Amino acid sequence: MNKYFKVLGPGLIFASTAIGVSHLVQSTRAGMIYGFGFLIAIIVINILKYPFFEYGTRYAAGSGESLIDGYKKLGRWAIWSYFFVMIISLFFVSAAVFNVTAVFMKELFQLHDIGFTLLPLALVIISCFGILAFGKYQLLDTIIKVVGFLMIICTTVAFVLVLLKGPSTASASFVSPDMWSFSTIPFAIALMGWMPTALDLSTWNSLWTLEKQKSSGYKSTVKQATREFGLGYFISAILAIMFLTLGAYLVYGTDTVASSGSADFFNQVIGLFTGAIGEWSYYIIAIAAFCIMYGTSIGVLDGYSRAFKRTSEVLFYKSKQSSGRWFIGALIVTALGGFSINYFLSDNPKGFLLLVDIATILSFLFAPIVAVLNYKLVTNKEFPEEHQPNLLMRLISLLGIIVLILFSIVFIIYYLGFFD
Repeated sequence: MNKYFKVLGPGLIFASTAIGVSHLVQSTRAGMIYGFGFLIAIIVINILKYPFFEYGTRYAAGSGESLIDGYKKLGRWAIWSYFFVMIISLFFVSAAVFNVTAVFMKELFQLHDIGFTLLPLALVIISCFGILAFGKYQLLDTIIKVVGFLMIICTTVAFVLVLLKGPSTASASFVSPDMWSFSTIPFAIALMGWMPTALDLSTWNSLWTLEKQKSSGYKSTVKQATREFGLGYFISAILAIMFLTLGAYLVYGTDTVASSGSADFFNQVIGLFTGAIGEWSYYIIAIAAFCIMYGTSIGVLDGYSRAFKRTSEVLFYKSKQSSGRWFIGALIVTALGGFSINYFLSDNPKGFLLLVDIATILSFLFAPIVAVLNYKLVTNKEFPEEHQPNLLMRLISLLGIIVLILFSIVFIIYYLGFFD
């Protein structure tokens, strides 16, 4: 047990980072609009993506280096492919997460009449930057565990009470949307693009695993590390189903329409919880929701900055490790990039959900590239055979790659207008 607690951390950071936009926004929207129509899709995509996230932890624990270092060994095409994917997703994904967190802060603290409309966004980014620049991994590990535990408890309580209460009474005029319509494709891709999160974030698992070993002074085995990650992944998958249920039970079938505005959507999400628990719980739930999004923002800023730093080191820096200033520089690039995109979209009334959809769709389209790279790394003859995935994991991986490629092709065909 003592050894397990020395390993505990990276998987929970992953879970807390994942239980953000994909759950609070996308899963809840899916339940509101389509009921349980996407339940099987959420379960299947979680299963098919699991190996590729787990390979990040597996490779780090088994080789002592990150996935990013492994990509370099596959060839310059591999590391440059990842660098391209990371740079594009870095700005849009971080912007989407910062945006949602800022909206939650603005509504929670009623920051409506301030002169600088982007002040909540600036506060979120600057505070996250300060925590990571000065507290580094140790403070990240502590904060994520606290806010993650808080949201897990609140979500579970709300979920149980919703089940006991039963679904809302359906409206007589309600017409169920056609899930099999081609117009549903963008929403489906957006939902699965971040379910449980973007696949290129698998490199973060490897970086966090190595950082945990460094900070704890304990080198975990592959079995210990992958089990710890599996726990975090399982938590995020279960919570996705819970958020879907909240949306389906409390909104689907009624006359309530899922809002495309940021403030209205926040109040709808919080209303789902308070509707299940009681109005007295509004601030408790609102604070918990903000905390988990704030934890997600810290995780995203840290993860992208670490990935950007390490990729730059591998590509442009000849030494094994560059100076600590590279991490600060990476934090600045990620923070400014996320803020800039939000600034340019600030005049768009639907910019909130538009940004979320852009980020999640890009993540899904990039997923096949990352999936292939991760699979090649852990099945490569240079990776110790005793640490390589078993037959079942390999089969799920191959099926996952095929499904991800097919969905990407379907979306591209749809986008080009062949289904019009």
